[in-house]
Amino acid sequence: MKDSVPEEHLYLSFSHHYRDNIFPLHTSISLFLLSYCDCKLFKIFLVPTGENAGDHFVTKNLLGDLEVHLVSKCQLPMVVQSCCLPAVVVKDGKFCRAGLSVVLRHIIQKTYEADPSRKDVLELLGFKKTCLKACAEVSQWTRLCEISIPLAVEGFLTASPEHCQTIPADILQLERKLGEPVRVHNDDKIRRQKLQQQKADAKAAAPVLRKEATEKGKTVVHEHPLPSLELSIAFSKLCVQEVSHAVREVPLIRRTKTSDLPPLDHVFAEGLYFTLADIVLLPCIHQFLVYSKNQGKNLVNLPLISSWYQRVQEVPGVKKAADKCSMQLLQLPELMPAPEEQLQDFPSVADELEEEHEDSHFIGGPRPTMTKLMDSGIEAKFSPHPCPNWTIDWTNLPSAVSPGEGKMSRDRALRKQQQLNNLVAAVKKLAKPGDVIVDFCSGGGHVGIVLAYMMPSCQVVLIENKELSLIRAKDRSDELGLNNVSFIQANLDYFNGTFNIGVALHACGVATDMVIEHCIKARAAFVISPCCYGFIQNTVKFKYPRSHQFKEILSYKEHMILCRFADQTAVQLPPERRLIGKQCMGLVDLDRAWAAEGCNYSVQVISMEPESCSPKNNMFVGTPT
Repeated sequence: MKDSVPEEHLYLSFSHHYRDNIFPLHTSISLFLLSYCDCKLFKIFLVPTGENAGDHFVTKNLLGDLEVHLVSKCQLPMVVQSCCLPAVVVKDGKFCRAGLSVVLRHIIQKTYEADPSRKDVLELLGFKKTCLKACAEVSQWTRLCEISIPLAVEGFLTASPEHCQTIPADILQLERKLGEPVRVHNDDKIRRQKLQQQKADAKAAAPVLRKEATEKGKTVVHEHPLPSLELSIAFSKLCVQEVSHAVREVPLIRRTKTSDLPPLDHVFAEGLYFTLADIVLLPCIHQFLVYSKNQGKNLVNLPLISSWYQRVQEVPGVKKAADKCSMQLLQLPELMPAPEEQLQDFPSVADELEEEHEDSHFIGGPRPTMTKLMDSGIEAKFSPHPCPNWTIDWTNLPSAVSPGEGKMSRDRALRKQQQLNNLVAAVKKLAKPGDVIVDFCSGGGHVGIVLAYMMPSCQVVLIENKELSLIRAKDRSDELGLNNVSFIQANLDYFNGTFNIGVALHACGVATDMVIEHCIKARAAFVISPCCYGFIQNTVKFKYPRSHQFKEILSYKEHMILCRFADQTAVQLPPERRLIGKQCMGLVDLDRAWAAEGCNYSVQVISMEPESCSPKNNMFVGTPT
């Protein structure tokens, strides 16, 4: 790896250390990845969360060859103080990446950029480089790896003896996940290879079985078959020279229907290949297994996790990284057999959500639901626009401020300018000098850059989980020489800063409700334009309908019908259908507005002007009362 002066600072929480791990587990996971990648590109800081500032033992004995510094919370850069750790910030203190998955993915990318020969590191990001890229708010898998299992293990280790007798539900959920059939991008091809291998193995085994049956009078089932095709493919990918598994298919195999092909078995956490998910899970499962073994607990009910734990140790570089982090990996060959009955007794979050969504294909139109609301006196209603004719003087602004600076067509850039006219007008009426304005789901910074340029007395924070979009926004800010704007690449849950006004233009689906929740927690005003109503669904954090008024009248299914038809507003649709779509939008947003008013807010639902600026032209303006 190329030697270079670290230009980025990595901040990790430190609450305590227990045996061979540093807690919270997010910190141990980050340090393990750094050791696996042999990455020395970051200046690492531990941030004590308690009274451990003088605990030098951890820096000497549990960090291997990594150089680590202790720093107090009050010494953190301001942008980092607004985020949950881990976090990485560039040395100018304006661009921060926060949250476990975002930080780990960044470490991988920086390692590969510094040494392009480390393709093994880049492969951790998986096919299409999407491993743990989806945010935990919408991806059950990311949530399980990034949040649920680390928290479950930490809770298990600190629980009283009577409360740690049962296996945590999230661990059991992982056990079930490892037992599900694998889906990969070349699924069909590999499954046909597996079928061909099974037939060849059966043919080869037939004479032996007949001989043994003749000798002993019974058929013998071999408990230790040859290594599976999945294992062969998985470990060949980890070698420098990848092995080819191309075998010409016989006609019978080619003609076999896809539905009749054998499923693929898990080798690693996400399927066949070793990925970042395995790196995240290993320190967590290691601590769980060590504690359970020391307590004399029988782990026979976790055969797949035990097999996975053993298999991960065979990956080149894993044991070396574990040694650097003082992780003494266990050998658990005795945990292979297991009954499955106990796994059925622990409903998981995923199971609960699946039950709610099992009837996800709704039949029928929205009229019965709308009529049901009308019978209770509830109709979509819009407040008058406070300044319908106000516009930004776009012609006198630098080109980097205008959304037309990007790759938009002229017509789309004009509509984007019209949308910004509405949001900026509403924010200017609310803002005071010195206010902090947060542009949630900022994308390329269309809203945040305009606000920062036009309101230099305010601080503007852009939050976005897509790295490339945020980098484009920073490039525009740098071109304009703005010094009142900062950038955070993170999922919304990892932002915990204080602010005065929250803004979001076309926050997709549940993201609108997340932004409203953040604003309510901060007692901040908000100006939000929702989008993608059809993506709204119950999540771990949010249940629909939102307001008690709607809950008393509509079921979840009826509310979802409104959400689905609220997306029927595209300009190419017949006018009558667009009108119904607009009414459904209004009802969904009325439910959200009433939910916020239940938290002591005054909320108006307004149509943006002109309405042709976007098919999704609703806008909330909320202020704490």
